[in-house]
Amino acid sequence: MADAGTAGGRHVLIAADKFKGSLTAVEVAAHVAAGLRRAGPGLEITALPVADGGDGTVDAAVAAGFERRTERVTGPLGTPVTASYALRGDTAVVEMAEASGLRHLPPGRYAPLTAGTYGTGELLRAALDAGARTVVLGVGGSASTDGGAGMLAALGARLTDAHGEPLAPGGGPLAGLARADLSGLDPRLTRTRLVLASDVDNPLTGPKGAAAVYGPQKGASPDDVTALDAALTHYACVLAGSVGPRATEYASAPGAGAAGGVGYGALVALGAAFRPGIEVMLDVLGFAAALDRADLVITGEGSLDAQTLHGKAPAGVASAARRRGVPVVAVCGVLSLSPGVLLGVGIEKAYPLAEVEPDAALCMALAGPLLERVAERVALDFL
Repeated sequence: MADAGTAGGRHVLIAADKFKGSLTAVEVAAHVAAGLRRAGPGLEITALPVADGGDGTVDAAVAAGFERRTERVTGPLGTPVTASYALRGDTAVVEMAEASGLRHLPPGRYAPLTAGTYGTGELLRAALDAGARTVVLGVGGSASTDGGAGMLAALGARLTDAHGEPLAPGGGPLAGLARADLSGLDPRLTRTRLVLASDVDNPLTGPKGAAAVYGPQKGASPDDVTALDAALTHYACVLAGSVGPRATEYASAPGAGAAGGVGYGALVALGAAFRPGIEVMLDVLGFAAALDRADLVITGEGSLDAQTLHGKAPAGVASAARRRGVPVVAVCGVLSLSPGVLLGVGIEKAYPLAEVEPDAALCMALAGPLLERVAERVALDFL
């Protein structure tokens, strides 16, 4: 989405992620652009909302020109939900959270042992039906820790217990998995390039695995975490009987633990290739071409903190822009990184909304107008 100002004006590229709980990436770009225009009416502005594979990935693709497609799929609790994916030509962007995300759980209700990912598989199948031959699977914000078992079942795998019955949904029942037959997987998958896009590189199991690190965010108690980790370990052992040693190797591969182990299911059974989510999305969204004319890049997200340094959107944007010699500044809700650390990742200066409005509740409620004020300061300081 581009908005050209006065001919010959300086060109600003806005490539920011969402401010979680306040603004989508599209809304962030709109407010930053409004503030820039007030301070510099002659500026040329290109807005390219970005995402790192988690919540908002489909919205970012649609803002970049992809078509939104909507499907009714199975939600994490087994009830139908409406989910979207994005399509342009034969390339699809599928966001796991759209089908199997925490957003589909009732407020305050978690299902750490029984939430499943069947709907994610249904969404992938819909993308194949629409003609996609390259599929970016963005994972993050999941409600489940099932190792992608539900996703595989929706795509034709048969996962059964000791009685030959289909396994119940969720990570807990994986402890009773007796056989994994992958021969029925959708044959189109062998002709499809599947890219696993994630901002985390955790293994499947162990102290840094899917259950231990992310299970508590999905309502898992310490006992649940122990049970889920053991179930995922058993799952990998059973899959090894079907696909061979690579099942064990992939369990420790970067990204295997992403989104409750959906990464593992995609890697070991669907032939996916793992790439950092922001790198994938910058390619898909056409960031390099948008950068060609930019004199300044404005990136950002709700909180610039230690996690930003590990695959989050602002760090990826700054890295790509720095390689091209284009300066980068960031906007954010709160900032906990020092100027030296910011410079280290290629961000010359950060503008936190909390400096303008210290009250956290007000800062979130008024994030849009505050962003416009901050964007005026950016224009005055850098343009």
